[in-house]
Amino acid sequence: MTICVGTTCYLLGAADLQDLENFLPADLKENVEIIGSHCLGVCKDNQYGAAPFVKVDDEMMSNATVSSIIEKIYEHRKGSSHAG
Repeated sequence: MTICVGTTCYLLGAADLQDLENFLPADLKENVEIIGSHCLGVCKDNQYGAAPFVKVDDEMMSNATVSSIIEKIYEHRKGSSHAG
């Protein structure tokens, strides 16, 4: 998972997401890698109001919050357990 910590995202909420690891449920902590990125390239499309952006696997999330990120991670885990 990648959190955009560029200026726009940082000011619009990514600063609060930096502590995400502290809020992850125990069953996710060992299975989720959190990476910061200076830019995920979404703002170039003038979508500043949808920041902060987070990428979970290959899916981009806008207006990301701790709870929405955790929900999305569970969705991806559920989907990958049915694959194959």
